[in-house]
Amino acid sequence: MTQHSSDAATIERRSFIEAMTLALATGAVAEIGTANAAEPAVATGNVVQHFPGFESFRIDTSGATINGVKGGKGPAVLLLHGWPQTLAEWHVVGPLLAKDFTVVATDLRGYGDSSKPGDGTNHSGYSKREMARDQVEVMEKLGHRKFLLVGHDRGGRVAHRLAIDHADRVTKLAVLDIVPTLKVYSTVTQQLATAYYHWFFLIQPAPFPETLINSNAEFFLRRMFGGMIGKTMPEAVYAEYLRAFKNPATIHAMCEDYRAAASIDLEHDKADLANKLECPLLTLWGAKGAMGQMFDVPATWRERAKNVSGKGLPGGHWLPEEVPNEVYAELNAFLR
Repeated sequence: MTQHSSDAATIERRSFIEAMTLALATGAVAEIGTANAAEPAVATGNVVQHFPGFESFRIDTSGATINGVKGGKGPAVLLLHGWPQTLAEWHVVGPLLAKDFTVVATDLRGYGDSSKPGDGTNHSGYSKREMARDQVEVMEKLGHRKFLLVGHDRGGRVAHRLAIDHADRVTKLAVLDIVPTLKVYSTVTQQLATAYYHWFFLIQPAPFPETLINSNAEFFLRRMFGGMIGKTMPEAVYAEYLRAFKNPATIHAMCEDYRAAASIDLEHDKADLANKLECPLLTLWGAKGAMGQMFDVPATWRERAKNVSGKGLPGGHWLPEEVPNEVYAELNAFLR
């Protein structure tokens, strides 16, 4: 990122926060309900249209209803998306993998067209443990007791927890552009706090971040994706993200995801520090992104896993959409 673009981003971020704070203070923004309020009626999408040859499904787990798509034939691989996206982020990588694998892509609980459970005690309703349990139950009901696992961003954090709690289910794990959550929170620098400011904004008590975001959800989402829309991110896919993101219940659930990461997830992670992942782990990161600049990504993952390989790819954070062909090539070689 150039100095000019960095300064512009800082000014835009400051303007957004000032404008939203003023709106809240003057009562121009309606407060968004918290906790377990009923989800508003929101039209569901047709995300399967972005996955030729796939079919959609909805599966009830013990804690949520999970929306997903599946397609292809071969060993089962589960794809988990990041924030603030939906399973649509795999619209290129998923069909490519489906040539050799049975591909399952889901909306995490709280995201997309999956249900939005209650917050729970200490944000446990959105702990990575509960989010991982959803995915294990989905794969079980689809007939896949063991499976390959890929997660980007928040999906990578769910995948990491899934591989810890359900080690007998995961044959190989790939995580995209993350290091473990505990590592991030225990090594905060000014550079990290600037690049990942939303980690600290979204964990603020409800309804503060929810109210500010809901006042102009489209502005917020476009700001997150930057110049990708209409380029590496098709307008139709962005429209799918925006449709899901404009649901106030989704925004609250996303905040709960981050609040859980800063509370109950850290408790779970600290309790498992002595347990290294046994399955092979591939880590991919954006060579132009903040994560690869702030961490020695493979070395960091070797603190938590026994068999780690990794590679930086010529993109930023949004790897499955910025450089999908490179992501596919690396995943295909590893998952085989």
